[in-house]
Amino acid sequence: MRKPEKRADFEPGRGYAKTDWDAVSDNPKWSKEDFRNARPFAETFPDLAESIRRARGRPALVNPKKQVTLRLDSDVIARFRADGPGWQSRINEALRKAAGLSK
Repeated sequence: MRKPEKRADFEPGRGYAKTDWDAVSDNPKWSKEDFRNARPFAETFPDLAESIRRARGRPALVNPKKQVTLRLDSDVIARFRADGPGWQSRINEALRKAAGLSK
């Protein structure tokens, strides 16, 4: 299905009247001066921009996990994966226990 073209000017016979077009076409085209005078949202509304930035995503963890690359024997990985989802967390617990850091 093809999207209809966006029109910049009113064209009669398209299913709406000129008064309808004028009622929804209240956003004028920007001039070069408008673009020159435009400022970034964060500069214009710093408090609002900061509140939006803070409100996104999960809350920060006190002790976040670190991503590392670790080469393990395939039979070790197969054993942990065999128990199903959560195998990486179980490896983490086994490592904590081996290092004497159990919770």
